[in-house]
Amino acid sequence: MTFEFYEKHFRAKAVKSGFSEDDIQRCLAYAQPLIERDLPVIYNTANLGALVGYRKNYLKRAALFTSYFYRTFKIKKKSGSLREIKEPLPSLKEIQIWILNNILYQIRVSKFAKAYVPDRNIIDNVRFHRNKVKVLSLDIKNFFPSIKRIDVEKIYRDAGYSSNVANLLSKLCCCDEILPQGAPTSPYLSNIYLIKFDNYIAAYCQQKDIRYTRYADDMIFSGVFDEEPLIKLASHELAKIGLAMNLEKIKVMRQNNRQMVTGVVVNKSLQLPKEQREKIRQEVYYIERFGLSDHLKWTENNKANYIKHLLGKINYGLTLNPNDKDLKEYRSFISMFLDI
Repeated sequence: MTFEFYEKHFRAKAVKSGFSEDDIQRCLAYAQPLIERDLPVIYNTANLGALVGYRKNYLKRAALFTSYFYRTFKIKKKSGSLREIKEPLPSLKEIQIWILNNILYQIRVSKFAKAYVPDRNIIDNVRFHRNKVKVLSLDIKNFFPSIKRIDVEKIYRDAGYSSNVANLLSKLCCCDEILPQGAPTSPYLSNIYLIKFDNYIAAYCQQKDIRYTRYADDMIFSGVFDEEPLIKLASHELAKIGLAMNLEKIKVMRQNNRQMVTGVVVNKSLQLPKEQREKIRQEVYYIERFGLSDHLKWTENNKANYIKHLLGKINYGLTLNPNDKDLKEYRSFISMFLDI
């Protein structure tokens, strides 16, 4: 939609509603930069309610009493500790998805951010670090909860929204004044929040011929470099925006050892870790030797989609390395069971 088209239709409705020329000019001045950025024009709570299909009173309640609109539970991390998940209720989640699709996705993030971005995936992250002398992995501590609602409000203000609208949008995307892990808007908001950080770190790395990408809270560097200055720089820049590095998760990986980037081996060719490949090999072996039914009975596996899940793991491995002969054979064998 062009601004000229919007202006014509807005002016006609505004005149009919009794708006003064000064009011019309103020509204158009506010709307023009939003339209030029392909963002929806939102004047107030009622206007947003009409766009998302919910009443103004519902939006106000969701913004004022956010904790009542989330289901909180905990899941176990690989380390054994627990991660708190705040999942929005279906109605609020629907609103957040609208915000994500219509507002957030219109804001471009750094090209070095590889997670949570349409048309980017984990392979886009790992392929940059294949067959490098050294790989450095750094982790951002308490990533989502460290990003505050006031930070999210600034994102919407910088996009061009009024203070009141930015405040409303930030409250609809946050819970207890922080970015909740479990809301569909949180991942992309974190990418927007880190635009300047990503680009600054990347510019430094490019001067030193170092590869840099970030996948969610994992920062990956590869090449030939001294890791100590790089760690200090990243830690310093994170502190500037209220984030901290997890010092317990600093990993320096050299070519004579296994180099892992977001769960993928990157030493010479992209590959599933040995443990995952071995588990797939064992499952295929037992199915081939004892039959699918006996294998499922022996392992007490009642999953109705077991074969599809196993095939998915095999296909993921082949996505990383299409020339893997073993995985090709496993796929050929397992695929036969889809027709049973």
